[in-house]
Amino acid sequence: MVSKRFTVGAVAAAASLALTVTGLGIPANAAPSDTRTFTVLAESGVSTDAAIAAITAAGGTVVARTDDVGLFQVTSDRADFASRATAAGALVGAAEEKAIGRKPKLDRVEQEHLLAAAATKGKAAKNNGKKMDPLDDKLWGLDMIRADKARKIEPGDRRVTVGILDTGVDASQPDLAPNFNWALSRNFAPDIPEVDGPCEVASCLDPVGTDDGGHGTHVAGTIGAAANGFGLSGVAPNVSLVELKGGQDSGYFFLNPVVNALVHAGRSGLDVVNMSFYVDPWLYNCTANPADSPEAQAEQRTVIEAMKRALNFAHRKGVTLVGSLGNNHEDLGAPRTDVSSPDYGADPYPRPIDNATCWDLPVEGPHVIGVSAVGPSGKKSDYSNYGTEQISVAAPGGWFRDGFGTDTYRTDANMILSTYPKKVLQEEGSVDENGNIVAGFENSVFKQCTAKGECGYYTYLQGTSMASPHVSGVAALIVSKHGKKEGRNGYGMAPNLVEQHLYRTAAEHACPEPRLQSYTNEGRSAEFDAYCAGSLNFNGFYGYGIVDAYAAVKTPVKPNVRP
Repeated sequence: MVSKRFTVGAVAAAASLALTVTGLGIPANAAPSDTRTFTVLAESGVSTDAAIAAITAAGGTVVARTDDVGLFQVTSDRADFASRATAAGALVGAAEEKAIGRKPKLDRVEQEHLLAAAATKGKAAKNNGKKMDPLDDKLWGLDMIRADKARKIEPGDRRVTVGILDTGVDASQPDLAPNFNWALSRNFAPDIPEVDGPCEVASCLDPVGTDDGGHGTHVAGTIGAAANGFGLSGVAPNVSLVELKGGQDSGYFFLNPVVNALVHAGRSGLDVVNMSFYVDPWLYNCTANPADSPEAQAEQRTVIEAMKRALNFAHRKGVTLVGSLGNNHEDLGAPRTDVSSPDYGADPYPRPIDNATCWDLPVEGPHVIGVSAVGPSGKKSDYSNYGTEQISVAAPGGWFRDGFGTDTYRTDANMILSTYPKKVLQEEGSVDENGNIVAGFENSVFKQCTAKGECGYYTYLQGTSMASPHVSGVAALIVSKHGKKEGRNGYGMAPNLVEQHLYRTAAEHACPEPRLQSYTNEGRSAEFDAYCAGSLNFNGFYGYGIVDAYAAVKTPVKPNVRP
């Protein structure tokens, strides 16, 4: 994999720095205020006792700890807690857990079809012929990666576990219930009323098996919806799905839940973890961006170090890590000015991004397989990030605007259909209070019911978030087919071998000609223009190629052979 990696120097610079609230300078002699919560990271090599002592001396109280990576959740009623922690050489930093404002209900990229509903009304998906489950004829992505052929050889092994590090998983969905692993699933992200709305339960910690955001349920269906003659099926329809709720209902992913979810994945012996997100509030975490305040710089250095530790820990424990490249239509090796950060806690401001000292996390972190998105035509989706430094492989992510000049242009069928919670569809207005599909949404939302009256719902989304689970599903098939008896679960495969085999069996895809692709026909500005660098074997749009599930299960593994 060609990827930017962390350097010792970049992380070492964080060594005795602490974090304050983004954009809020608090004098060291400030009077105590209301109790607040912080995520604190200990310096590498510092004992737990020493770290707790430093936290206590700074005026904090440890309420939870993750010893494997030196992470602590801390409360303090001192307004100057972060500045006091700065003087503690045992601590890397202390970031306040604070969020202001809510994200819009509709995502401008993933739900583009709903924001342009008038253009899609009345346009139905094509029928691609009889498949295993009723809605599989709409899953062009499974055809593209030959998952329909792969399952005849290897449909997935129940012992293989795939973590969905996301907004949750609706385990009541009849296509997900058969494969949901209750024993290993956890919620690490309590609701935050300021961004998520009122808590559904008194503790604000939603029960495992629920998803009030919808994103995680969609991802889970693409990976492993059961092939049971009902609804639709996933890439690896027989593997076990594990909920790792690290994202808020509103779609934010904060440092503490994400790190704890990765550590749990490692401790529990999960085989694959899918990460279709970036860690908020910074689109890019930089070591010393001159546009940022010293406090913001310190916060980002701590995020870099904490994520590095968590990803390395999970990898050492046997977890294959898969991440989406992002939907910002840019070359991650030559990023544009960031105008969206911070996305909570303070107003965003322009931040020129230095590629050598800034990271998009987790996808640019160690051991993460980075995935770009393509549409049904195989062309890079206009929104998809790309670039030879970060990309590993490409996969179907959907592209609403694919097929320019044909009757498929701007149709829902160009996107990715998958499982979705009824509650979220009702909140979005496409399903009524009785569970019926609202008029006008018949071609974008589907309802299937079992003979027992259990109903599941399905909808279209697009994004690199939808591409990544296709790759996670193929990785799970690789472990299922080529793994061996090892580890806590009695079966597994070294992540490096999974990664190598994934790349070696991907279907090579050359750069388009001309290499500088314009999306003006699709109604996009020149900002979306994308240059594809590299060769047939490896390039910035497709990496080593579009993943191929059939080749992955049919081809023998060659240990220690790079693609």
